[in-house]
Parts: sequence; C-alpha cells; structure tokens
Amino acid sequence: MDWYRNFGLFEARGQSDCYAEWSLAISEDPQLLALIDALPYAKRQPNLVLAAARFAGAGITPYAEFRRFVLSRWPKVRQVILTRSTQTNEPGRCAVFLPSLAGIAAAEGKPLALLEVGASAGLVLFPDRYRYQYNGGPILAGPASAPDAPVLPCAMTGSAPLPAEPPTISWRAGIDLNPLDSTNNDDVAWLQALIWPEQEFRRRLRAALQMARQDPPRLVAGDLNQRLAEVVAEAPTEAAVVVLHSAVLAYLAPPARRKFAQTVREFGVHWLSNEGVQVLPQPGDAPEGIDADHVRGRFVLRHNGHAVALTGPHGQSLDWL
Repeated sequence: MDWYRNFGLFEARGQSDCYAEWSLAISEDPQLLALIDALPYAKRQPNLVLAAARFAGAGITPYAEFRRFVLSRWPKVRQVILTRSTQTNEPGRCAVFLPSLAGIAAAEGKPLALLEVGASAGLVLFPDRYRYQYNGGPILAGPASAPDAPVLPCAMTGSAPLPAEPPTISWRAGIDLNPLDSTNNDDVAWLQALIWPEQEFRRRLRAALQMARQDPPRLVAGDLNQRLAEVVAEAPTEAAVVVLHSAVLAYLAPPARRKFAQTVREFGVHWLSNEGVQVLPQPGDAPEGIDADHVRGRFVLRHNGHAVALTGPHGQSLDWL
C-alpha cells in the first residue's frame, strides 16, 4: 500500500527508525495489508494503526515480532483502531506558533484569545506557559511560565521574529470531535501511545498533561465546522482572536476543508494553520518559491493563508521563509 510506503519513506524516516521499518514492511506484507484494507478508509492511516498496536501491548521490536503480535491480537488492535482516532497532542508545536502569536499580539496591542480546532486534550492552548529554546540558545520564558514547565527545543533557520517572552493569553478554548481528558488514565495512555518510538524528546507530554490538569482549558465537543461560530463568539472583545490548528484538516474531506477556510476568513480573525503542503488551501499548492519535494515530510505554517515557515511535524524545527 502506497500510504504505508510513503509514510515510511517520507514521514517516519529520520524521525523514527522503528516506524520506518514497520511501515515499509507492512507495505509489502499482503496478510497485514488485507486486515488493514478491511477497515473503514479513514481508519487505515499508519499513525492510527501503529499507535493502536502499541496501545494494545506491542513492544518496540523488530518487524517480525511486531507482525506476530498484531496477527495474534488483531481483534484487540482492531477494536482500538475503531474506537480511537489520531489525536496527537504535541506541545512542541507551540514553539513554531510562538513567533506568529507574539507578532499578532504586538501588532494588535492586545492579549490573545486562542481557539484551537482539533484540540485533543488542549495542550497547545498554553503557549504562554511553556519555556522555549531555539538552536540551543537561552531559555525563553514569560511571566506565566512555570519553573517546572517543559522546555520546548526547536531548531531554527531564517529570520523568525522571536519575541523576548511569550504573549499574554487572556482566553483559550478548543474544539474536538472527541476531546481527551488529561485526568483520564486511558486518554493519557492513548496520548502516550501516539508518541513515535525513539522520539524521547516528546516525553515532555507528561509534564504538559500535569500542567493542563491544574487548569483544564475549555474543550467543546463537536465538528469544527458546526461549532466554530458559536465558540468564536465567546471570545472577549478586548482580545485579538486567533484560530489555530496543526495536523487537523487532513482528516477532513476537501469540501469540509474549503468550508472551514472560507468561514474562518469571513470572521476576520487571525488564522494560523500548520498543515501538510497538500492540505491548504488547494491540493498541491506549495509555498511561493519552494519546491514541493523540499517541503515533503514537513508542514507549512500559514498566517491568514500566506506561508511564513516550514515546520517539523512535532514542532522540532522552524524554517522561516
């Protein structure tokens, strides 16, 4: 299956040797492919299938052992696939949003009201509380940053407008089809299963979850296109509203993506999208002057539809354009 081959070659390679090995082997394994092909189309994605196997008990092993586990436990793995969805909640993505968020706050002269669509457990709604480190430099923190908040490292190129400190966030809310609860052990275990093998830097999830437990954000259950208007209307008028999302719209059908893009533009709010190059606004649209092959495996950060940076999918890199 090309889906698994491409995932192994262009997304997992260089990020997780284990996932690269597993997904490439699956792409040439008729027996496992037959099981995956019998799933609903939206449930066949590599991220979901591999995370479900790990949630069901698969260890980080060579492919032969992984294969034996999946075949012997397929009913359990299948149940997880059908009842869960990919809801990676990577706080590191705040590091690639930070320059744009700070720039918006400075230009507006106001605190920010954040609304994240596809918010999962809401960990990306706290950019003012994390600490940041770009290119191994000094730690960047603000008045709201806790001393024990995780440090989010990010490799950076280009002239990103790094702020002296995170902007002030006066209101935050999220929308998700199935919000995850940072106090629920099963939800926490699922979020941990979504961390790719070998990506130890993403274990900061635990500290981020602990922070969220102390001050849970408002999370609204529902379809982002159906709930967007009412939640935006809740934002305080004295704040600059920012709608943001990362690795979310790829799970929507193209008409739903177009509807969302049109709606958020009509609101006149700031819109930060961090998605694959083929997701927004039209399939195959690469940032101006950037070859699509150069973008492969990374996301495109856009402000109000205009590309401003290429980013690592988990916030590990920021290449300012």
